[in-house]
Order: sequence, then structure tokens, then C-alpha cells
Amino acid sequence: MRHIAFALVLAAAWLFAQPSPPYRVTRTYTLGGDGGWDYIVPDAPNHRLFIARQNRVMVVDEESGKLLGEVTGINGAHGTAVVDTTGHGFATSGNDQSVVMFDLKTFQPLGRIPAAEDADAIIYDRASGRVFTFNGDAHSSTVIDPKSGKLITNIPLGGKPEYGAPAGDGKVYANLTDTSEVVEIDAKTATVARRWSTAPCKQPVSMAIDGTHHRLFSGCRSGVMAISDYEAGNVVTTVPIGAGVDGAGFDAASGNAFASNADGTLTVIHQDAPDRYRVVQNLETPQGSRNMGLDPTNHRVFVASAKFGPVPAGGRRGPVLPGSFSLMVIERNPAAR
Repeated sequence: MRHIAFALVLAAAWLFAQPSPPYRVTRTYTLGGDGGWDYIVPDAPNHRLFIARQNRVMVVDEESGKLLGEVTGINGAHGTAVVDTTGHGFATSGNDQSVVMFDLKTFQPLGRIPAAEDADAIIYDRASGRVFTFNGDAHSSTVIDPKSGKLITNIPLGGKPEYGAPAGDGKVYANLTDTSEVVEIDAKTATVARRWSTAPCKQPVSMAIDGTHHRLFSGCRSGVMAISDYEAGNVVTTVPIGAGVDGAGFDAASGNAFASNADGTLTVIHQDAPDRYRVVQNLETPQGSRNMGLDPTNHRVFVASAKFGPVPAGGRRGPVLPGSFSLMVIERNPAAR
């Protein structure tokens, strides 16, 4: 008995000594609703999320998970841009090559702006006061005046863009997934200024930015995150992530970058120095949870998930089961050391 008691004490001591994981799921909101989803875009000052859901954009309160409203009239919803200075939101309608402008208070559509084929991600660049879409199949970016809701121009990018990020200095960056490059756009002149390879990363899709250290984080379908010095225009290092990445974020307060992956992981990467990074956690999430949003004001990560039905012949994934769509709230673990 004395040996057993001693073994139990040792086991308890070992468990107590193990470091707690940096992040944990603190809440899960069941949102329901039909259809798949795409980008999760936080409206940080108002602590609400814009979630693309095929034919609409859901607007969800971060604190309660309550559905505040929906932006309707969208055919192929992907991304949302929030322009607080004009009170307008912009949602890509990829299947009809357009962007829906809507009121940020009522969520009512105000107009439709022509874009280009496969209008997908969309961002607001505060420095230039312009909205930029990234049109995958058209290999272009549509530039919009957010006050008037008018098309300014379309910029040829020389490759298929996925997500992008503004640097805050008049430059906008985007991943080109088919050429495995990052492209730099001069937002004021609406021209391509530079491009560089993301090798050894292939198929960069998601993007986040660290404006203080001038670093870009490109989540790549080849299973790595490529970190670029966007002043020098080159990749400084890569870090392994999960498979099927589609979302990324960087929290300057913690120095942590995130990659949300379809294989059921959220990879957390810590920045030890601008050119030195390490994986500190692969948080388990449901399969297919490849989209995320990060609120930099409260440092919460939001990851969407659902349950799926049988995969149809020739398909990659089954339909979302009715009522199963949900949102996980992921926060730093107070017990983490």
C-alpha cells in the first residue's frame, strides 16, 4: 500500500508540474441556419462578428452569441469589410461578380457595385480610404470608394488572390495562391508595386499582419505558415501548421499568430523575435473548422464549425446539417505559465 500511495503522489506531482495549454475554448454558441460559411470578420469597436453564409452575412454579438441581424441579397457570400468612417459595410457576392454595400446600423443593402469573377475576400485600407476586393478567378482586385459606393478601378494582379491585409502606410498585401507569391499594392495609385515568392510555402491563402515589426503571416496549404519581412520583400522563416488552413490572425499584445485548419486544429505560434517563431499549441477543434476571426481589443479568437452530412459522389464535403452551425470562443488560459 505504501508503494501505491507513493506512486500516486508522484503521478499527482507530475500532472501538477505540466504546463497548462496557452489557449482554451471557453464558450460555444449554436447559431444554426442553413448553408456553409466563409470569412469571420470582427467589428472590434462594437464587439460583433460578420460571418458569411452563402446567401447572406450573419451579424453576431461577441459577448452573447445573439444574432443581431443579417445582410441579405447576396449570391455567394465570402468576405465583409467594415468602414466605420462612412457607416457602410461591404460584402462580396462572388457568384454574380459584385459587392453589396449595406448600412452598418440597420444591415439594409444600399447598393450593388460591379466587381469581377470570383469576388472573394474584401478589406478596408484606412490609409487610402479605399476598399479592396480580391477576385480569385479574375486575378484582380476591385477598388471601391466606400463613401459613394462607386467602382474606382480593377487592378490586374498576375495571379489568383486569396486573403490580404493593409499595412496602414498606404500599402496593401495579398497572397497569390496559384503562383505562391505575395503581391504589394500601392493603394493610392492602385498599381502593383512589388511581388515576392513565398517558397518553400506553396498555395498561400490566409494572411495576417504585424505592423510593428513589418511581418506578414501567410497560411499555406502546403502545411506551413510563411513569415515575410514586407519591407525587404522576402520570407524570413516558415513554421509548421495543420492541414487545410483558411484563416489567420496575429495578436500584437501576446505576440501570438494563429492558423485555423480544416484538419481540426488551431495552430498557435509565438513570436520570440521578428525572425524567430515556435509552435506553442495545436488546439483541437472540430473537423472542417478552417475559418477564424480575431478581435484585437479583447484578444479572443472565434472559430466556426458545423456537423456535416454524407459526402455526395464526387464531392469533398457533405452538406451542413440543419441547426448545427456554431461558433467557438477561444481565449488565453489564465492558468497557462
